[in-house]
This record gives sequence, structure tokens and C-alpha cells, in this order.
Amino acid sequence: MDMKRPSLTDIGYGRRKRTTKRDEFLRIMNQSIPWGEWVAYIEPYYPNGKRGRPPMGTEKMLRMYLLQCWFNLSDEGLEDAIYDSYAMRTFMGVNFFDDQVPDATTLLKFRHLLEKHNISKVFFDAIVRVLAERGHMMRGGSIVDATIINAPSSTKNEKKERDPEMHQTKKGNEWYFGMKCHVGVDAGSGYVHSLETTPANVHDIVVASKLIREDDGVVYGDSGYIGIEKREEVLNSLHLSQKEYRTSGRKPNAASRQTEPIPGFAPPKAA
Repeated sequence: MDMKRPSLTDIGYGRRKRTTKRDEFLRIMNQSIPWGEWVAYIEPYYPNGKRGRPPMGTEKMLRMYLLQCWFNLSDEGLEDAIYDSYAMRTFMGVNFFDDQVPDATTLLKFRHLLEKHNISKVFFDAIVRVLAERGHMMRGGSIVDATIINAPSSTKNEKKERDPEMHQTKKGNEWYFGMKCHVGVDAGSGYVHSLETTPANVHDIVVASKLIREDDGVVYGDSGYIGIEKREEVLNSLHLSQKEYRTSGRKPNAASRQTEPIPGFAPPKAA
């Protein structure tokens, strides 16, 4: 079937009264990313199909990988979400008349390929740059936050030892083993512009200075960032020491004011 010819599903979906935030987000990403350049960057590392079964198209796998990053879904969870979500299928260019959604194992192998050659970091930086150049990031303020990426305590590396990049930590009354993802989010648009990973036992505030942009005037954070304005790396930095730090869970003073709860800005979950 010609992908350019609309199906009955396409026509029906096009008559909807409201465009969802997910639709709009994926439309912006589809228009902003230079797909040809990114595919060309991956192809030297991608299987050519001469051995084993023919690989899925590079661009299709790249689009699937980006969906996983944006919507924070597991391999199996994303596979199911694409089957359920018309917006995701459209973004990937999947037409059930001609092809199917790549399975979770194929996505896992593709992600490991990007990680092995450090391609995912290149693409993350490129997305941030493109969004900023096209005016989709508001600038002026950032939200900093961190989340634990839990892993089974039995996780071992190639030396049959517990991975030194992972560590045990306690949050509330529960213990976790794994890593921690620290993110800086543009307060106006909700797009992530900075990302750092550490062992799970590294405190949120330790990494915060790496998540702040030079042109940020205000930095928002939860109680884990109380006292950030007194840290040595902030006091000794000309641009960090000039920021206004607003953290929840403390009384306001000259350096830090209490704010209302900060709304979440992550792209909506798949339908």
C-alpha cells in the first residue's frame, strides 16, 4: 500500500477536534530532526544484512529508540505502546498493511549498538541544540531533578562483579541498587536540556551545577537541593553564584525563596 495514500484510519484521526500534547510534541520532533544526517551517522555501525536476517531500517529503529527515550518506556512497554498509539505509529511510519512494529529484542540490540559507540550522547546534544535554535526552548529558567534507575541487586559486569557504576542507596524506608539520572529541564517548555548519570548513592545536589545553563536566571528544585547556593562550586563560579535558587521545603530568604509545587513538564505518556 502506498504510504502517501491516507487510509480510513488516517482520515478518521485527521478529523479529531483536538490535537494532544503528544501529537504536537512528535510533530515538532519530526520536523526538527535532520533524519538523513542522523541515519548516515549510524549506518557505518549498523548491520548490513549480509549475515543473519535482514535488519530493520535504520531510520525506523532510530525513531523507535527516540520514542523510548522521550516517553520513558521499557522495551516491551514501548512495543505495546506503538501498537496502541496511532500517534507513535505515524511518527515511526509503521503501516500494518506492509510491515510491523520491531520487537523488543530488536530495540534492545539497537540501543546497545548506540551505547557502544556513544551515539546516543551525540543525538541528545543535537536535539537540545536544534530545539534551542528553532525557539522551542524558552530559556531563562531550569528545573533540576533526579530519579533512581533501579537494577536487580544481582547485576554483574563482564568480570562477574557488581558493576562499580551502580550502588546501593536508601530512599524513604526502602533500599535501592542501581544508578541515578540527574536532569535539567527547561522551565518554559518542559524539554530536558542536560543529563548526567551517577551511582545511586550520589546526592542530587552534588550534580546540580552541571545541569544549569549559563543564561538561566532562576533554578527550581525540591528539598534535595536546599543549600545549593552555599556549595563551593556555586560560590566560586561567576555565573552560578548569580542565579536565583528556588527550592521547596524551606522558608524564603534573600538567596532562596519557597515556591509553589513545580508542575511536571515531561512529554505525556503513551495512550
